[in-house]
Amino acid sequence: MVPAEAMQDSTPVVSVCIPTYRGADHLAATIESVLAQTFGSFELVIVDDNSPDRSAEIVGGYRDSRVRYLRNPENLGPQGNWNRCLDEARGRYFKLLPQDDLLAPDCLARQVAVFEQDAAKRIALVFGAREVVDASGKPLFRRAAFGRRPRCMSAQDLIRACLRKGSNIIGEPGNVLLRRNLARSVGGFDGTYGYVIDLDYWFRTLQCGDGYYLPDVLSSFRISGSSWSVEIGARQYHEFRDFARKYARDPAHRIGKSDLAMATLMACANAQLRRLAYWWLLPKRRGSAASSAPAGQVGETTRTRP
Repeated sequence: MVPAEAMQDSTPVVSVCIPTYRGADHLAATIESVLAQTFGSFELVIVDDNSPDRSAEIVGGYRDSRVRYLRNPENLGPQGNWNRCLDEARGRYFKLLPQDDLLAPDCLARQVAVFEQDAAKRIALVFGAREVVDASGKPLFRRAAFGRRPRCMSAQDLIRACLRKGSNIIGEPGNVLLRRNLARSVGGFDGTYGYVIDLDYWFRTLQCGDGYYLPDVLSSFRISGSSWSVEIGARQYHEFRDFARKYARDPAHRIGKSDLAMATLMACANAQLRRLAYWWLLPKRRGSAASSAPAGQVGETTRTRP
């Protein structure tokens, strides 16, 4: 690790930014998954939201010049910390990686290649299949929402598919790569609907271009008892419903009544299924981290479930 002011002037191709708060349990594994990338031109920016744990010590153990560590003088909460990540990114492309998730070794190489071949800059985001793992990293299941064939998908098709599934089938932040300049033009993350803060950003980004789907597993999403989206389970249905209604009000998205009805129905069903899954996979999910974290915050892992 090097201090922010000691970074070299050379601009990396990709900025991978990890927003963290009380992330010591899995932070090292997340960092190592980035450092193991076959694509070498990246910076790894870790923005610590004033954690009272060993996060700074863990990051300090890495002597890689691509690692940059920043600590907020006061806690900003997930939205504020995610937006600081966006502000600090210097690369041509931007990836936000939650503190307990993982990248496959070829993730950056595969996603960057798609953008580099897009001379017309029609593609707004690149995403892949992903794997869901438990707290120990054991694979639970694979999610490949759009089949086994790589393809460009229109923004309208992606938005409609997510709504009709009642879920973020594009994937969590670590599964998505964006053009940094486009991300900055879209603006910051909006936590109005915390459960879909990432999906809201994907929808806003897709107003500027299409998406490209890679069918291989490029990231892993970890289910653990300290994950924000586990803790806010009771709110997930209501937030997705209200989020869908917001986008349905915009005629530009051409979201029909049947789409909205399906979004509401599927969001309700998904919330019930997740509660059962959490009960089965995480019988001891409510620990000291949940009870001692600031109100409304367990970690910097606000993202929709698979």
